[in-house]
Amino acid sequence: MPGLACAQVSDPKPGQGAPASLPSSEPVQTAPQDETIVPDAEFEAALPKLSDDINAPLEPMQDFGNKPPVTQPATPGAVTSQIESFPPPAAEDPAFAEPLTPLAQFKVEPVKIEGVDEEKIASIRYSTVVEGLDKIGLEDRFRDLSALEDGDGKAANATMVAARAREDEKLALRLMQSLGYYDGTAVSTVEQNPKNSGNLRATITATPGNLYRLGEVKIVSDPTVPAGLLDKELNLNPGDPIQAERVQGAEANVSLRLPQQGYPFIKLGERDILLDEETQRGDYTLPVELGPRSVFGAIVTEGRRPVFEVDHIELLRRYKPGQIYDARKVDDLREALIATSLFSTVAVEPIRTGRSGPDGTEVVDLRVTQNRGRPRTLAGEIGYSTGQGFRAEGSWTHRNLFPPEGALIASAVLGTQEQGVSGTFRRSNAGQRDRTFQIQAGVNHSDYAAFESYTGTLAVRWSRDSTPIWQKRWTYFYGAELVGSNEDQYNFNKGARDRGTWLIAALPSFVGYDTSDNLLNPTRGFRIKANVSPETSVRGAARPYARLMLEGTAYYPVSSSIVIAGRARVGSIPGIARNDLPPSRRYYAGGGGSVRGFGYQELGPRSPDGRPVGGRSLNEFALEARYRFGNFGIVPFVDAGQVYEGLYPTGQNMRFGAGIGGRLYTNFGPLRVDVATPIARKPGESKIALYISIGQAF
Repeated sequence: MPGLACAQVSDPKPGQGAPASLPSSEPVQTAPQDETIVPDAEFEAALPKLSDDINAPLEPMQDFGNKPPVTQPATPGAVTSQIESFPPPAAEDPAFAEPLTPLAQFKVEPVKIEGVDEEKIASIRYSTVVEGLDKIGLEDRFRDLSALEDGDGKAANATMVAARAREDEKLALRLMQSLGYYDGTAVSTVEQNPKNSGNLRATITATPGNLYRLGEVKIVSDPTVPAGLLDKELNLNPGDPIQAERVQGAEANVSLRLPQQGYPFIKLGERDILLDEETQRGDYTLPVELGPRSVFGAIVTEGRRPVFEVDHIELLRRYKPGQIYDARKVDDLREALIATSLFSTVAVEPIRTGRSGPDGTEVVDLRVTQNRGRPRTLAGEIGYSTGQGFRAEGSWTHRNLFPPEGALIASAVLGTQEQGVSGTFRRSNAGQRDRTFQIQAGVNHSDYAAFESYTGTLAVRWSRDSTPIWQKRWTYFYGAELVGSNEDQYNFNKGARDRGTWLIAALPSFVGYDTSDNLLNPTRGFRIKANVSPETSVRGAARPYARLMLEGTAYYPVSSSIVIAGRARVGSIPGIARNDLPPSRRYYAGGGGSVRGFGYQELGPRSPDGRPVGGRSLNEFALEARYRFGNFGIVPFVDAGQVYEGLYPTGQNMRFGAGIGGRLYTNFGPLRVDVATPIARKPGESKIALYISIGQAF
């Protein structure tokens, strides 16, 4: 049984597990056991006799130069030898007149035998037959691990096939034992395939035998352990099959659950299972060293290049000193430290102090071993979409320029229709864990079909955000913005376009609830997002209003490779007329993150000069089927939406777009390419829209 130490008290059965061997192609003759071999007397007499003095010194070696033959006198027991030398060849001998030809000048041509397939000579083919394992549900697992199956039915010779078959005998035995069939046997045979004289057939025949079950289950531990604690977490009972995965999983559960209940130093000894072949029972014994029950103490830190002082690490913990030790809270602290991205290595582990805690417990400190990583990051993103053109964004970040976790971020946008630069100060875990504070200042130029604007922004925000490393169920932000913007718009009173400057003050806020399983590539769950932003725009007179938006997305896995995803979004801006709104604060629809098939901001009302003017409300819907195969995917989709001048999204005059997308899945998220077209296209609308970006559409 893999991973299980067992003692088998029964004797092995004769012939059990004996591998079958192939018959030899050459006959082998052996002398009968009762026949005596008599040496030939004349031959024996002719043998030289050994000297009576075996320690006598050897005769000196002779000079074998160009001398006349020398004959040594025979000594008793010695063999007479005579060595002659040959004169050197004459110079005029034609056999030695020319130097030898170097070997490299000779070329050996391969011999081609007519009618013989050399590839078939180099290898043979075989088929694999498995018998007996299907009865206990092991045939599929056997074939996944089989040496015969791994050879794809080809081998260099029959000996190699036999060797693979012997390995599969052992594999079959291990698999049967892993399920508790300790009396199981496995035999392999290799023979000519009766269906094809040129092939071999390797057969593995397994006989599981009787299933062994647990007899007595005994845990050997400190007698002060609370009654039933270890038995409950081990959860092995007499009569259960002795299955490797079941036993190992039960022991792993003890190692996992006990540190969550105050025992950080538990150690499991080596199990012992004593098998009885008569009753097919196995008595199980597990020694456990539980260690003291503990409570949280202080945090101590060490490392060659530490990042945080103890007070900031204490800010990240979710427990209080004196609480019962819980390994889950230790893991949580470790993950919070990793999520800062400031460490090359970081470890959190309990250490014994010997100090007594309440109710007979022991105080343990947490030792945080930290080594500083590289604090600077360069990042970039590039995309393309019809209506927006190319857009590239890059950023430089120093994540700990103002310790602890005070980052400085410089970013720039360069695109066909958008350019801008911004600077941000961000402090993560500001005053409490998971709370982020940031101040941002930036300037931007946008030139779209709906408007052209030059904008300066100063914003402050507090937030709780999700990241790919630390995805959160609840997220939020709230803050304040001050925006100055010079924009062009169509003036319906004048019947022409003009420019205006607005000063905008806003108090944006957001709350989100996320049950999805992945931030960048969700396959199940749902998300709900709500945005509320009370604002005032000043252009001659102050006009207060509010921008409201509600969005929901859902993800349903139809199978392991197909996910149905849907999105719905509605928005409204009460308190102001559309033409009094700055064009950049109105709602628009169309584009890669909105209604695909249409250009950016292409939907909704239009001015007499044919350009979009935006509106005070919108609704959008999307449905797509995400089919993934390996690292690639195909996504057919249908989108719908419309923008309205009035306050409420009525759902009238909905426009639809349909298309198909491709996905390349990477370790940082999917790369997306979508191609779509409007349904019932109108004059002036895009025929084909293309979108390239990182991440799913929603």
